[in-house]
Amino acid sequence: MRPTVQLVEEVVLRLEELLFPSIADVAVLLVDVNDEAVHIEARSTVIGAVCPDCGGWSRRIHSSYLRFPTDVPSGGRRVALCLRVRRFLCPVISCGRGPSRNSCQG
Repeated sequence: MRPTVQLVEEVVLRLEELLFPSIADVAVLLVDVNDEAVHIEARSTVIGAVCPDCGGWSRRIHSSYLRFPTDVPSGGRRVALCLRVRRFLCPVISCGRGPSRNSCQG
């Protein structure tokens, strides 16, 4: 592995630890910092979710969507977080629940 690639991977790992210290199932895809804002793109990496109605476990992904949680400024800059979250289908036929989203804890 080239030293530059290894350095970039180390920086991304440290950013994930710094930005999301208590959230295990989030991958940081992009961090863009300029004079006015910090833009972060991340995605949920959970492999499944529990149905909130019947408690059934599902790995079947229905879709995903973007969330834009608001945050306080950091270092005088506006922080914009773009988080892609997966929606899963309940596997229990008798449940009747449609797609349910996973939530990032932390």
